[in-house]
Amino acid sequence: MSFSPIKDIIADIREGRMVIMVDDENRENEGDLLMAAEKVRPEDINYMARYGRGLICLTLTGERCKQLRLPLMVDDTDVRHSTNFTISIEAAEGITTGISAHDRARTVRAAVAAGARPEDLR
Repeated sequence: MSFSPIKDIIADIREGRMVIMVDDENRENEGDLLMAAEKVRPEDINYMARYGRGLICLTLTGERCKQLRLPLMVDDTDVRHSTNFTISIEAAEGITTGISAHDRARTVRAAVAAGARPEDLR
């Protein structure tokens, strides 16, 4: 198996393309679908759900989580290799049930928008 150079991966992400990020063989030995949240479209969410078959997660900095007042789901996640998840979110406007690819993409874009506020999410 060949791997792409980092500069090519970064260029792909900047262009809104999805990439596969592979972790160490001695950890989970799996790949994650990854793309720039600002570029996500409903068809990207659909692809992740259909072919990724796992959780669709949005990575936010600690600073952004504080800005949006998103508390951690569990406080004691000091275990090595554990993931700090916040409470689940949905966009406050422009969605219906929250589960469709359109609604999920709308939520991602709302959370990463430059001027995002806690009121933009529920």
